[in-house]
Amino acid sequence: MHYPIITPDQLPAMLRSLRQRAGLTQTQLAERLGISQQSYARLEARPAAASVERLSKLLRALDAELVIHTRDDKQTTVSDEAW
Repeated sequence: MHYPIITPDQLPAMLRSLRQRAGLTQTQLAERLGISQQSYARLEARPAAASVERLSKLLRALDAELVIHTRDDKQTTVSDEAW
């Protein structure tokens, strides 16, 4: 299922929804991430302030991924060699 995020303000609700869909409480997810429930609550409330690495770890724990595509929805592939 795709969940487009257009503004950073949409991220907290999306993360909360993914967590709930996984049947996890904040405490349970925090344990999986090796952080306190309070730290997780801050992360869920302000994910735009998190590093990409931390957000990536959170998404993996939720069995989700970050996908970037152009707004015209063209499927483009960037090879490792292009970097």
